[in-house]
Amino acid sequence: MIGVIKSDVGKVRPNNEDAYYFPKEDDNLPQLFIVADGMGGHQGGEIASKIAVKEVSLYINKHLHEGCNDKQVKKVLKLSLDKANSQILEFSLKNQEYSGMGTTITLALFHDKHLYIGHVGDSRAYRVRDNYMEQMTKDHSLVWQLAEQGRITMEETINHPMKNVITKALGTDEILEPDILEFDFQDHDTIILCSDGLTNMLENDSIKNIVCSLEPEQAVQKLIEEANSKGGQDNITVGIIKAGKVGM
Repeated sequence: MIGVIKSDVGKVRPNNEDAYYFPKEDDNLPQLFIVADGMGGHQGGEIASKIAVKEVSLYINKHLHEGCNDKQVKKVLKLSLDKANSQILEFSLKNQEYSGMGTTITLALFHDKHLYIGHVGDSRAYRVRDNYMEQMTKDHSLVWQLAEQGRITMEETINHPMKNVITKALGTDEILEPDILEFDFQDHDTIILCSDGLTNMLENDSIKNIVCSLEPEQAVQKLIEEANSKGGQDNITVGIIKAGKVGM
């Protein structure tokens, strides 16, 4: 399994509020991949995303083991997100200058020939299979809600003035209801994790074409370059995980 990720501050923002976790090739830890996109003034977003990535990865790496069944895996993911949520909320309550800070988070965990996704906010996970790309997560955002209610079309969400208003984030509420999803996983599937700094700049077809035509290292760099060429209005983080044979 090949995992490559890069993050770029973009062309507008003064600092990078995105954070990520990808395992090292030579460790024996779970095959866990995380992208988080922070929000909040006074560098609060940067702190929130780093707390989220640290707490979630530490919890999963400590509590997940090879013998975990489907139900146990999902419980570990939920508890890891709860822990991160509590830590961010506690930090913001103790430090008034960071009040209101939070972060999105999207994680992919490969375990026992299954793919699990944990998700809060509007960072995204995609799967590319047989030259077809599907979005595995749904945005926890106001415009996505409006589209699901039939009040606007999915096409209208792209340029809607409220498209950056999210309805869920880590660190903003005591009770967290993340999406914990399970998918089948086939040979040579490619998974993309990214912050909205990528998806607000590039359409899905453009992302798919780049991922399908280049090796992961080159594709990640090309996606960032293309997002910046379109304006780079936000931090851009994109990770690509490409598998060989399932179970290897």
